[in-house]
Amino acid sequence: MILDRLVNIFIFVFTVCAVISCFRNDGRWDLKTGLQALRYFTILSNLFAGIASLLILITLPFSPYWIWFIKYIAACSVTVTFLTVMLFLGPSFGYKALLSGKDFYLHLCGPLLTLLSFVFLERFYALPFVTSLLGVIPVIVYGLVYLFEVVIAGRWDDFYGYNRSGKWPVSMVAMYLGGFLVCVIVRVLYNL
Repeated sequence: MILDRLVNIFIFVFTVCAVISCFRNDGRWDLKTGLQALRYFTILSNLFAGIASLLILITLPFSPYWIWFIKYIAACSVTVTFLTVMLFLGPSFGYKALLSGKDFYLHLCGPLLTLLSFVFLERFYALPFVTSLLGVIPVIVYGLVYLFEVVIAGRWDDFYGYNRSGKWPVSMVAMYLGGFLVCVIVRVLYNL
């Protein structure tokens, strides 16, 4: 229980620090830059994980089901972030840029700590298969927002490259199936 508390404190504190740093630009506070950072799934999924870790901390050792379930969904979300960086964005944009500064925490350290803490330290309830379907909700919602903002409204650049050559349908299906697969794998690892 002590290790779980320490890991969740670490996740919460480092997430807060990483997100706050998004609001700094050239040594000054910049609200516009910070708010723009909130359009990235990386930031949103890590924020979600930080909040879930705080909720777990507040309610340990007897976290209620709904808080524990939020941690499961957050763990799945940041695992999607980690795998997207490692398997898709890293080869496209280079790992050095994606794993330096605060991005080292947001793309690698935070997601892995959240996943490992959920799978190995927070064994509160059984995970039925239906949770895998619910765990992919953040990926589905973000995918729809990204589709609207990039393809339909044209307000965002295609910063993830999911619409290269107009292939957004393939990207969406891949992300939804990949997100579901992540939820299934996290569920299986947890239930071992």
